[in-house]
Amino acid sequence: MVEPPRFELKDMPQDAYRHLLQLEGLLAQHLDLTLYHLIKLRASQINGCAYCLEMHTDEALKHGEKVERITSLDGWHESPLYSDKERAALAWTDELTLISEKHASREAFDELKRHFTDEEIGWLIIAVVQINSWNRIAISTRAQYQRAPAAVTATKTPEPA
Repeated sequence: MVEPPRFELKDMPQDAYRHLLQLEGLLAQHLDLTLYHLIKLRASQINGCAYCLEMHTDEALKHGEKVERITSLDGWHESPLYSDKERAALAWTDELTLISEKHASREAFDELKRHFTDEEIGWLIIAVVQINSWNRIAISTRAQYQRAPAAVTATKTPEPA
């Protein structure tokens, strides 16, 4: 049974919540959105955040991500569906999300450096930190994602000729 929400997201401290949303906008300006969706989904998988998995799956699909890539994301390291650059970013996402186990290893960082500039790496670090923050907010509050209803398009019956 799903536990009801403990705390409504709208009741979060508004100044802090607004800044988190502003940071989302900055990240979207500095990262490839396809990669940013993968980072959000991967960290949310690791953290078991249903709210974020549902929301970011919807967003990724709307952005044009393929269902096959989303459903195989948990096996990204063995799937041919991801580029070497994406693999490096996903490995870094795993490292930072599981920081107490992985400690942001030299190997993962060196692989990241092969594909990204220092500035891009800075944005990737912030992106992983940001989604981990959202995961912790959603999990601790037991937030429930409300999928927007699909747009209903009325079809008119053609007039007889």
